[in-house]
Amino acid sequence: MEQRDSRTAPPALGVGMVGYAFMGAAHSQGWRTVGRVFDLPLRPVMAAIAGRDAHAVRAAADKHGWAAAETDWRALIARDDVQLVDICTPGDSHAEIAIAALAAGKHVLCEKPLANSVAEAEAMAAAAEEARGRGQLAMVGFNYRRVPALTFARRLIADGRLGTLRHVRVSYLQDWLVDPDFPLTWRLQREHAGSGALGDLGAHIVDLAQYLVGEPLVGVSAQMETFVKERPRLDGASSGLSASGGAQRAPVTVDDAAVFTGRLASGALATFEASRMASGRKNALRLEINGESGSLAFDLERLNELSFHDHREPAATAGFRRIVVTEAEHPYLEGWWPPGHALGYEHTFVHQARDLVEAIASGTDPVPSFADGLQVQRVLAAVEESAQKNSVYTPVQAVEAEVR
Repeated sequence: MEQRDSRTAPPALGVGMVGYAFMGAAHSQGWRTVGRVFDLPLRPVMAAIAGRDAHAVRAAADKHGWAAAETDWRALIARDDVQLVDICTPGDSHAEIAIAALAAGKHVLCEKPLANSVAEAEAMAAAAEEARGRGQLAMVGFNYRRVPALTFARRLIADGRLGTLRHVRVSYLQDWLVDPDFPLTWRLQREHAGSGALGDLGAHIVDLAQYLVGEPLVGVSAQMETFVKERPRLDGASSGLSASGGAQRAPVTVDDAAVFTGRLASGALATFEASRMASGRKNALRLEINGESGSLAFDLERLNELSFHDHREPAATAGFRRIVVTEAEHPYLEGWWPPGHALGYEHTFVHQARDLVEAIASGTDPVPSFADGLQVQRVLAAVEESAQKNSVYTPVQAVEAEVR
């Protein structure tokens, strides 16, 4: 069998990941696969994974392909074989881990939302800016930017195919909390999650809206609600969006749903809906963007398709047409299958890993940056403030860095 010459292999990039549950599994899939699909300037090596439960983290390491397991994230950061720290923990630990990793000279990938508060996000963005001067890079994991159809949609908008934008409509609906006896996991506790549907789902759709149109939200008017005020205390561990509860109940301290309108910097209007109480909807992220020259629409549950309408075509034949985004000319598709062979949710994490590795190798700023994550955090804060003030229009504090 022919052996690969190690002298010609790309330099290694040691990855250490903190967290091993739902997002840890998704990120592991990305790191395990990316070098087998794309030709990369650096070779990701899954060096170590960290979690508090020694048995569980060792099992996760064996299952997902990590070489070593640690029970303290500080020990993972201190490892010489780790150059990039991937943070997949609940939001209450993002700031501490990310700032420590950057201070230790590591690159950082942090799951969304960036933090649980604007103050934490500001500290993280400042740490990332300082570390950038030393050559360390930091990126937020808004994986839906890496759906090929959405990356392609961004290209169409940037190329002016929709003309001046008028409306942006985005909703993200799930139903895993419809059952009032679903237990009180960390995602339902403000001290761990920061917020509920707003931070979990709303962060995604705020980032997508700003990314696709290339401009920030400057103000919002919002309403939020917690429909189930108390839930059974968690009985044992949770896994992904599944868990079991005991007899005792405790207060839910985050929102079940958030709806808000917004205005973009250009004057375009936007509407948003995020709910984890929409029965029958499993992971329904849908958007439509209307401009003077055309419109586009997307549904995550049909993520290989983009609907596009060119309003400049003759009325007799004009209408939305279905674009199957699987051609080699479409974003990311050069590494995958022949046209028409669909991709799925997990591929977004492969694309995310590719983009970050290429940014590290070239020394270019990864997107979305911690500054972009801070912008989203400030929108979420404005939504909460507006809801607390009976939906009064609330300006969003600007971030100096341009939304990218």
